[in-house]
Amino acid sequence: MMLNRRRLILAGTALAGAAALNSQSVIGAVSGASKRNDAFRRIALYNLHTDEHLDIEYFRDNAYLSEPLARLQVFLRDFRTAEQHTIDPELLDYLVDVAQELGVPPSFSVISGYRSPHTNEHLHEVGSGVSQRSLHMQGRAIDVRMTGVDCAVLAARARDLMRGGVGYYGASNFVHMDTGAYRTWNG
Repeated sequence: MMLNRRRLILAGTALAGAAALNSQSVIGAVSGASKRNDAFRRIALYNLHTDEHLDIEYFRDNAYLSEPLARLQVFLRDFRTAEQHTIDPELLDYLVDVAQELGVPPSFSVISGYRSPHTNEHLHEVGSGVSQRSLHMQGRAIDVRMTGVDCAVLAARARDLMRGGVGYYGASNFVHMDTGAYRTWNG
């Protein structure tokens, strides 16, 4: 009798946990990269090229949520070609962590998210400062700014975290952040 009761309790606990997820599937537990113990993560984005807004919870109960990440993939698509790519969830964490360091809500204006290889090659040919091997093509880079936060300050806080790449483009008024190796530059 005790063994059956224990199984019943364990099954009930598992069902309660699943119900708490509000039927949103999860992609997997967070890696050790983000040291936060928070219950959820939310980010607000405004795409300057498509005039779209997205305010979304993408992480809950120590797991990334697949449906919100799919919506972020669409939102951060290459606006020139409409091509999409999986977005690295640690890139989102990086943005949230920088906002936390600044003491402001994680609300960003997006200049560039994912870039198709075709778009990236075109931008590399017509201008300077676009890498042929850009992490934008892997969904691991984003160019952003924040209303009310000077881009020099945003870049400085991102550099303080000492993870990923941080490029400060003062003349163009944006900050590049990526989940590659730690490095910094001014463009």
